[in-house]
Amino acid sequence: MGNIVLYMSVSLDGYMEGPGRDIGWHVVDDELHRHFNEELAAVGAFVEGRVTYELMEGYWPTADADPSVTGPTAEFARIWREKPKYVFSGTLRKAGGNTTVLRDVDPQDVAALKERYPGGLALGGAGLAATFMRYDLIDEYRVYVHPVVIGRGKPLFPESDTRTRLRLAESRAFGNGVVLLRYERHRGE
Repeated sequence: MGNIVLYMSVSLDGYMEGPGRDIGWHVVDDELHRHFNEELAAVGAFVEGRVTYELMEGYWPTADADPSVTGPTAEFARIWREKPKYVFSGTLRKAGGNTTVLRDVDPQDVAALKERYPGGLALGGAGLAATFMRYDLIDEYRVYVHPVVIGRGKPLFPESDTRTRLRLAESRAFGNGVVLLRYERHRGE
C-alpha cells in the first residue's frame, strides 16, 4: 500500500502562497527541480485540489514543446503528462487527459487509491491538504522551506484542534537555501 505524501513549498513564516496567489518567491533552481523530478517520478499518481490542478494543467502538459525549456523543466513536463491525476473538486466539470475528477474526499475511496498505487500518492494543494489532515489521511509531510519571509498570504496549515505526532525522517539543505523537512507519521510510542 502506498503512502499519501504532502509536497508543499512554504515561506519561512509558513505561507504556501502570498497575496493574490503569488508564488513568484519560490526559489527553484536546477538542483531543486531535479530533486522534485526524482521524487515525483517515483510516485504512482498525483492527488490535487482544483486550484493546484488548474495551475499545473495550465502549463505542464505542453511545457516541453517550448524550445527554450530544457533540462529538469522539460523532464517534469513528461512526468506530469504520464502520471495519473486525481482532482478533488465540486466545481470542475472536465479535466485533461489521464485525470479523474472526484467530488468528495471519502476516506474509503482514498484507501482504495493507496492500494492501487503502491508507489504512493503525491498530495498537492493547501485546501485539499487541510481536508486530508481532518480525516487523518496524510502519512508523510515533505515541506520545502524557502529562504524568504513574505509576511502574509495563505498559510499551509489552517488552525485546528487536532494534534498529529510526527517523526523527523530527513532534512536536507539545497544550494539555493531551500531546506527540505521530511516528517513521517509517528507510529507508536
